[in-house]
Amino acid sequence: MGRRGPVPKPSAVLQMQGTYRPHRRRGEPQPIAGRPRCPEWLDKEAKVAWRQLVPMLESMGVLTRVDGNALARYCQLLSRWKKAELFLQKHGEVYALKDEQGNTRCLVQVPQVAIANKLAQTLTRMEQEFGLMPSARARIHLDTQLREPSDLAQFLGLKEVPYDQWSEEYRREET
Repeated sequence: MGRRGPVPKPSAVLQMQGTYRPHRRRGEPQPIAGRPRCPEWLDKEAKVAWRQLVPMLESMGVLTRVDGNALARYCQLLSRWKKAELFLQKHGEVYALKDEQGNTRCLVQVPQVAIANKLAQTLTRMEQEFGLMPSARARIHLDTQLREPSDLAQFLGLKEVPYDQWSEEYRREET
């Protein structure tokens, strides 16, 4: 039997929501902040998703190095879901089951329908964990003002920009 009640939200998410109470979070592990490395074994679509998600999650302040495996699973599942959906667009959701004479007995759902549905459910749960769902984002208040440059940014002579501005520049580079 699993644990009762809702899954606790990460402290970073609670801090952004303004509901963080340190006395309720005693002994919570504090993983090292930073960008996890993209695993080499991810397929092409999953790596594209990784490159899109990591900057977004970093700007939200909810990504740490230990989140790498969970993010890799999410990206790989997203790639599989996309492939299943593309298959369904191309071939349809059902096929005809025929008898010995070649007459259609009934229509049967292709396996990709169940695969896409199961992957969508799993992705939805993971999106809630990472704060990628609209309901999760509605509770997170991001500061869109320019932030102080990090130590690495100062060392490299870079200035940090708000996520909104960065994402516009990133989209222009991708097209």
